[in-house]
Amino acid sequence: MDKVRLGSQGAVVSRMGLGCMGMSEFYGARDDAESAATLLRALDLGVTFLDTADMYGIGDNEELVGRTIKPRRDEVFLATKFGNVRKKDDPSYWAISGRPEYVKQACNDSLKRLGLDHIDLYYQHRVDPDTPIEDTVGAMAELVKAGKVRYLGLSEASAATIRRAHRVHPITALQSEYSLWSRDVEHDILPTLRELGIAFVAYSPLGRGFLTGAITKPTDLDSGDARSQRFPRFAGAAFDQNLTLVERVKAIAARKGVTAGQLALAWVLAQGDDVVPIPGTKRRKYLEENAAAAAVRLQTVEVAELSAAVPTDAVAGERYSEASMKTIDR
Repeated sequence: MDKVRLGSQGAVVSRMGLGCMGMSEFYGARDDAESAATLLRALDLGVTFLDTADMYGIGDNEELVGRTIKPRRDEVFLATKFGNVRKKDDPSYWAISGRPEYVKQACNDSLKRLGLDHIDLYYQHRVDPDTPIEDTVGAMAELVKAGKVRYLGLSEASAATIRRAHRVHPITALQSEYSLWSRDVEHDILPTLRELGIAFVAYSPLGRGFLTGAITKPTDLDSGDARSQRFPRFAGAAFDQNLTLVERVKAIAARKGVTAGQLALAWVLAQGDDVVPIPGTKRRKYLEENAAAAAVRLQTVEVAELSAAVPTDAVAGERYSEASMKTIDR
């Protein structure tokens, strides 16, 4: 697995990362043993950029990742996030905070759960509309000075907010959703990042698994899978319309001799070395398939063909529920 620079402050990461969220919540039943094996296999494959957050499993995911990588900490570039506030005793509780005192407490809590002395990349998971970004990033900058954090990031922030944050302390990376069927960032976000020397970390580069072609009907998802409950693209008529787009991807992939998922990842990788996808999985077999996409090379005409096969105005449904859509691009 190749390495690339992440932003302009000196960070270096694997060309592709691993999103760990689904190991602990949202995408069906947990299997901590297989998830741990997947994490270690990722390191063996050179996928050393690992992504977690304090809200995933309400802390459980950080604990899983931390104890698994501890013997191999020096190999890992570890990212985690704060800002989505949840409670163990009330899983339905959900708030957003960027208050300086909360930033510092959240970092200390994450370090304790991870069992580590520093975090490589610390993101604000969602922008708090009630706290000036300057105050939040100012508190994050103090964590850098204290040696608890090496680099700073934002997630799902607007171009204007990114500029304001970057003036307080250099931002290394922005993490937002990006895939063949989620391309809003191409208009304002990516040009802003490139102007400022900030990397882009693409989460859900496989469209939450839809672009792999493995999900052909709603019942393919477990009853406890949040995709069928919280994501409009997986429901009703939108599901059927989006399935036709996936069939186009599968047809192109068959000609190329790769899987639909590998082709979708190769498309994201082809957007530039400053775009680092972090496909998530909790199983070794899918990790290995995803990692192999780093070797898939697309010609310019192939990238254009894929883009045309999944036009943005043909994707049915919003990325999130109405309430969650209000928390992005702030």
